[in-house]
Amino acid sequence: MPPSSHRVVITGMGMITPLGNDVITSWHNARAGHSGLSAASAVRGLGDYRIASVGSVTGEQPLLDTVLPAKFHTKTDRFVHLALIAGHEAVRDAGLATLAPEIRAQCGVYVGVGVGGLQSIEEATHDVARSGLKRLSPFTIPKTISNIAPAWLAMQWELQGPLMAFANACASSSDALGMAFRLIRDGYTTTMLAGGAESCMTPLALAGFGNMRALSTWVGDPAAASRPFERNRSGFVLSEGASMMVLEQYEHAVQRGAPMYAEIVGYGASADAYHCTAMHPEGRGAVLAMERALADAHLAPDAIDYINAHGTGTAMNDVVETMAIKKVFGDRAYPAHAHHVVVSSTKSMSGHLLGAAGSTEAVLTACALRDQCVPPTINLDDPDPACDLDYVPHTARDADITYAMSNSFGFGGGNAVLILKRSDR
Repeated sequence: MPPSSHRVVITGMGMITPLGNDVITSWHNARAGHSGLSAASAVRGLGDYRIASVGSVTGEQPLLDTVLPAKFHTKTDRFVHLALIAGHEAVRDAGLATLAPEIRAQCGVYVGVGVGGLQSIEEATHDVARSGLKRLSPFTIPKTISNIAPAWLAMQWELQGPLMAFANACASSSDALGMAFRLIRDGYTTTMLAGGAESCMTPLALAGFGNMRALSTWVGDPAAASRPFERNRSGFVLSEGASMMVLEQYEHAVQRGAPMYAEIVGYGASADAYHCTAMHPEGRGAVLAMERALADAHLAPDAIDYINAHGTGTAMNDVVETMAIKKVFGDRAYPAHAHHVVVSSTKSMSGHLLGAAGSTEAVLTACALRDQCVPPTINLDDPDPACDLDYVPHTARDADITYAMSNSFGFGGGNAVLILKRSDR
């Protein structure tokens, strides 16, 4: 017997990113076109390695103190800390801080984590080099495994539904949200806490991405380092953070009078099956993921008003994503069309949060739908001729948005696309 089909709404959101330590601040800064990027010199251990800009979270300690007892601070990795802070905000925002036993029993936690506890792995490696294997902390493995983030969230709120970490590089948290959406839509549960968390602001990560020539080599103002779709772009800016959503069956949310930011109506995933780091040059995986999300939502391309692009600022991604959008949306992709789809990259302000990028962009997309305002692509001074769409340069734009798409394309060729709808409540 096929499962039931239910509408799925977003009733709570939480985030801690370089743009701000909560949703209100992060959205305010994104809407205002403010960059959250800063100088990489604050990262310890870089020495003379030349990376100019990063997206760091700061001032989080008071928030951490409210969500995690001090005795556990050194026994958990930073990506877990950020997940707990964002999850705490989302649960309270949804009005579920005092969860009934029947909700706790079936509410699950899905979290996208691209890398996991790399900071703790580096620290453990140094400890072994100094003191030997016998002195290695017994918390090393529990600090570093990816599923420890959803595990801590489940423990914090006593959530006993399905628990899973999704590791699909930059698409990780979009997959987590998409699979949570399907679980609710298909009637297996009524409520899920889902999103992503990442913190690998370490010398190993920065040098690893830098030596791949994936990171921005911008040497001016750090705020200008992330330059999606710009002729003078040179790579992405590595960031950290976490963003979480409470997803619920529409009927369940109505029954308890919950707020509704937006509705998730479609999810599509695909594999490039081409290269370990490069996108397929014809964008076939990106096209498939967008088309599958549209089919899942039972929508034609004409229904989409706004796309929050993956928009990393790398030479290949921006051109290929632009090409893929043209293939899916046809004439509506072009600014000359009277009702063209508008596109922007919020990574121009937040940097690239890797496994937490998709959920961060989904939260910002939900805010855009709620406020009917498209956040800008900043630093777009001289567009690449091959990037010729309407990327909403510099300044946010009021717009009539009913459906919005959020794209996530990751290393290894994993692609995930979400479609959100403006709330009718």
